[in-house]
Amino acid sequence: MDKKFIRVDEVAKELDVSTTHAYKIMRQLNEELKAKGYITIAGRVNRQYFNERLYGAERSEENACL
Repeated sequence: MDKKFIRVDEVAKELDVSTTHAYKIMRQLNEELKAKGYITIAGRVNRQYFNERLYGAERSEENACL
């Protein structure tokens, strides 16, 4: 079972960037989610939203478990 949140170390590894840069990306994504009215957790970002924003993978009924 996939975890719902992706952490900074996973973001850094996935994007092949430094931990510092991964934190910047996560802060940006969490700010976007806050602006939409979602509750966010520092140092973590929703895995589905991460995939949508970075890879354009949109949620559909077929792949609802992203």
